[in-house]
Amino acid sequence: MSSTPADRSPSRSIFRRRPIEPASEDGPLERSIGLWQLTAIGLGAIIGAGIFALTGEVANEFAGPAVSVSFLLAGAASACAALSYAEFGGLIPQSGSAYTYGYAVLGEAVGWFIGWDLLLEYTAIVAVVAIGVSQYVSYLLTAIGLDLPAWMLGAPGSGDGHRVDLFAVLLCLGVAWLLNRGIRNSVRVETWLVLVKIVIVLVVVVAGAFYVSSDNLTPYFPYGFGGAATGAATVFFAVFGYDAMSTAAEESKEAERNLPKAIILSLVIAMVLYLLATTVLTGMQKYTDISPDAAFSEAFEAVGRPELAKVIAVGAIVGIVTVLFSFTLGASRVGYAISRDGLLPAWFAKTNKHHSPSRTVWLVGVVSAAIAGFVSIGTAAELTNIGILLAFVVVCAAVIVLRYRSPDLPRTFRVPFMPVVPLLGIGFSLWLTSKLMWETWLRFGIWFALGIVVYAVYGYRHSKVGRGESVGNAEAEVE
Repeated sequence: MSSTPADRSPSRSIFRRRPIEPASEDGPLERSIGLWQLTAIGLGAIIGAGIFALTGEVANEFAGPAVSVSFLLAGAASACAALSYAEFGGLIPQSGSAYTYGYAVLGEAVGWFIGWDLLLEYTAIVAVVAIGVSQYVSYLLTAIGLDLPAWMLGAPGSGDGHRVDLFAVLLCLGVAWLLNRGIRNSVRVETWLVLVKIVIVLVVVVAGAFYVSSDNLTPYFPYGFGGAATGAATVFFAVFGYDAMSTAAEESKEAERNLPKAIILSLVIAMVLYLLATTVLTGMQKYTDISPDAAFSEAFEAVGRPELAKVIAVGAIVGIVTVLFSFTLGASRVGYAISRDGLLPAWFAKTNKHHSPSRTVWLVGVVSAAIAGFVSIGTAAELTNIGILLAFVVVCAAVIVLRYRSPDLPRTFRVPFMPVVPLLGIGFSLWLTSKLMWETWLRFGIWFALGIVVYAVYGYRHSKVGRGESVGNAEAEVE
């Protein structure tokens, strides 16, 4: 549905809505991503950090063998929201994901705060994943006898002599450089790395199954069901990568049809692999002995298979890099969409000769590098979850509102059992936010307050919708 001139009249309301219209086929971003490449971006974001970086910590400290239940709970909440994203992905195939959906249905103020929120959350996710990769790099180099100086192996307070996580910093900056080489080449690299990652996960499952002992799986709920629920809140960011993939809508071929399919495919494949891998890990080793860092590699060391431990470490390094790619892509495209709509300076919406919004990409790369270098993985991980959960609430609410407000819009996918499924998504997401630490809410509150200031001082006054100007399909200036 295209907007009419009347839709673009100036408005002073903070709940003015962005028009719903198709994305331009000849915009500044290059349309070169097909269905399976979109699915690879989703899998690249979902599979990786949850298995290789956080499974050990959650099993050891929160859930025990019930870490599989943690993933099931997180996956159930994520699936309800995924169906809502799929409907919006087919209806509004534009950059920005939850920011664009919230802006178009619930108004500018809601869209702004979700977009502002996602900028922080996605960037923090990049940092978390970079730390996870760095832990495996350190493990692998130590395993081959290379003694590294302590100052470069972790953030201050994460270990004796740690000053900066140098590997994590370099990874964040390296992924930013790759993305600035253009989406076509970047996605090609991403797709191959995702295939390697899936093979490694299957190796873990098949090889580890021979060492599973039922004794290690009892008691199944050593910390009670509440521990599994807390674990779900912690690992939640590992089951929602499809929303980062949806930010690449304007770089996708036949986005109206391919986005919904890729969202559902990526989540289903990832959840099957997660459940298999976590069951094998907790069956191989008693939860009290599982390493919070390089869990799978050390589990294979413990059962006398050091050669597999090294292979898994290499695979983890390669595989988790795909998560860095997907969320750096997501954060930069959200920033690009907000800037293009006038809520942030147009300077951020400029693209380079490779059709990449290079300034937002580098900003995400530098900020995530700073977080990864100097903040512990647990603190950074908790920071990511609250914003994504609230974004899910907004998307699930928006899909209900738009279904009843505009039932005749051309949807290529419809959420089943409306409004039960999105209401479950809202309920699950709010429940999981209640499991987060108060410090997480405090940090979020500070970021939220800063967002109010930025919107009041700049965004409200420069909004293209507020000025009655065209949005979304406007050509971005090329550097």
